[in-house]
Amino acid sequence: MGNSSSRGRSKPGQGHGSKVAPSSPAGELSQQTTFKWSIDGFYSLLDKGKGWTYSRVFEIMGLNWYLKLNPRDMKRGDDRQYVSLQLELARSSVKLDTIVVASFKLLIYDQSYGKHSEHQVSHSFQTASTSSGVSCMIPLETLKKQSSGFLVNNNCVFGVEFIRVATAKANTTSETLFVQKTSIFNEAKVYAWNIEDFFALKKPGDSPEFEVGGYKWYISMYPSRDGNHLSLYLNKKNDPSKDSSSLVQLTLSIKDQETGNHQKGTGRFQFSNNAPGWGWSKFISVENFKNSANGYLVKTKCCVEAEVAIVGSSSVEHD
Repeated sequence: MGNSSSRGRSKPGQGHGSKVAPSSPAGELSQQTTFKWSIDGFYSLLDKGKGWTYSRVFEIMGLNWYLKLNPRDMKRGDDRQYVSLQLELARSSVKLDTIVVASFKLLIYDQSYGKHSEHQVSHSFQTASTSSGVSCMIPLETLKKQSSGFLVNNNCVFGVEFIRVATAKANTTSETLFVQKTSIFNEAKVYAWNIEDFFALKKPGDSPEFEVGGYKWYISMYPSRDGNHLSLYLNKKNDPSKDSSSLVQLTLSIKDQETGNHQKGTGRFQFSNNAPGWGWSKFISVENFKNSANGYLVKTKCCVEAEVAIVGSSSVEHD
């Protein structure tokens, strides 16, 4: 629901129709920045039930727009009806390679006291998002109260006031992910990192490198930021000559050396030069890891296992 603030009294014209109000005194050369939409016979519109009613398309800042109004809108978890107002960028002004960044106020005009209901919005309009999404909403029962000044002689006035409009070229990055069928060529490979002295590990501790799918990998283990957990990650060694992304089916385990009840984490991640490491920041609590009854740490020895299968790859295009 928009905030109300004093803006001076509005004097909408009589009769049906829409009109654009200039934003500066007559005689000054300035673009129009405000559109007012006066609706006579508002009760007749209410009688037509739920649904959106659209204004005429108007031009402001060199672009075509329209307002849409739902006088019987609903909010989730609220049984009351609301008057809802949104701004749309008309299809005639939508371009695939352009984003329209707009800041504006949606208004429901108080025709008696000038205390308009306002909702300020910033939105990027583009092919996939031509609507402001956010609505200027007030309860229908509030709008109908005579003391509100919103509904006078069966007439309501709605509007939009533009603060800033800018256009920018849309730079789109598109990814296509290719997922492979399971075969003998991408079967999972298992690497076991046997640590003789856990307490002698560096922070972080890195395993020796191993190879899967033509790439080199290593495991990292170190204390978490809170100091109460161990972090466990698989890392792909950067190769500047290979700017590709690998989709990896990954299982990292800390082996239970006594009963085989291993601590495991499983996921499907994309490894690339700009995201070479994936795993879990709180893989296991230090308390559980050091508890001898769990079998993860036997004296000073532990075993970390990585099961790695490259199950896909991706390509990226920049528009």
